Amino acid sequence: MTDVYDESTVTNYEYGDYTGDYKIHTTKPDPGSHSENGITVLAAVIYSITFLLGTSGNALVIWVAGFKMQRSVNSVWFLALATTDFLFSLFLPFYIVYILSDFNWIFGRPMCKINSTFLFLNMFSSVFLLTMISIDRCISVVFPVWSQNYRKPKIAYFVCVGAVILAFFLSLPSAVFRDTVTNHNNKTTCYNNFLLPDKTELTHPNKGIVIASRHQVVVFIRFIFGFLLPLMIIVVCYSIIALKIAKNRLAKSRKPFRVIITIILTFFICWVPYHMFNIFEIWHGHFSTKTLKMALPISTAIATANSFMNPILYVFMGQSFKKTLVSRLENAFTEDTAHSRLSSRRISKFSSDVEKETIKL
Repeated sequence: MTDVYDESTVTNYEYGDYTGDYKIHTTKPDPGSHSENGITVLAAVIYSITFLLGTSGNALVIWVAGFKMQRSVNSVWFLALATTDFLFSLFLPFYIVYILSDFNWIFGRPMCKINSTFLFLNMFSSVFLLTMISIDRCISVVFPVWSQNYRKPKIAYFVCVGAVILAFFLSLPSAVFRDTVTNHNNKTTCYNNFLLPDKTELTHPNKGIVIASRHQVVVFIRFIFGFLLPLMIIVVCYSIIALKIAKNRLAKSRKPFRVIITIILTFFICWVPYHMFNIFEIWHGHFSTKTLKMALPISTAIATANSFMNPILYVFMGQSFKKTLVSRLENAFTEDTAHSRLSSRRISKFSSDVEKETIKL
């Protein structure tokens, strides 16, 4: 597939990693190479930490939610979220090896496509599941009686499957456009080749415009569906929960508010740099090349770190911690066991108590 690659078709850039970010192609020594090497090492360190914490933390959640607890809506949410984050973390070593070998892809073209597709599949799945957890908790607070009657694990399973299917379709561009090319130094790059391998496109007089247009579409689809819409939904849901807590004076302390703010800020901090610099690279001519070269690897690494933060935010920050780790996890996952004792009470008291339990994050 080396005939597909043409430096002039990618405006002097070669695509350098699974996110579609650019790795600037230079033919002369770069005076800033030492700082760039430091950024690369820092990114590799962040990926390594994410891999270790992501696999161990999410594996623990999978063990507790999948094998130590009765199935409930909460356990389904967290089991699905932990599974996607765990699988996401398993693919990180491929990228760690890639960047530490100066972006030399040694795993072949099929794995270049599979690795990128699977990583984006889990990125979208994780974001969608975080959004569904927010919606579920919001519904439980606003409509506690309806939630008690219709909030079932079976429905949660279908929602999780739907989220994965949607994530799969949004990840297809990686399967279509991901490609490899080997240069004269026998160095192989796993990059986004936005020209389809047919003679018509390869000889198209405006192939540069075709590349730019497809790149823009892919980036903005990922930004809108993988960040903007989920963030808006998460903010709205937890704002409603916070207002409900304040209005009904359900919280005896400010801890629920702190947890809610932490969840939103973490989501924002992890993903804003990633999407911001991916949008910047579309108009790379208006930004410093050195800035993009240094910012893209770090912003991507920070985004992937969200996969090991999820268990901490949604499990270990829960209320009513017990002395052992397993009991803490079970407490965070377990549905409100007081529901059965509330059936004979008045609806108003029932709703209030359910709200109290629902806001435990």
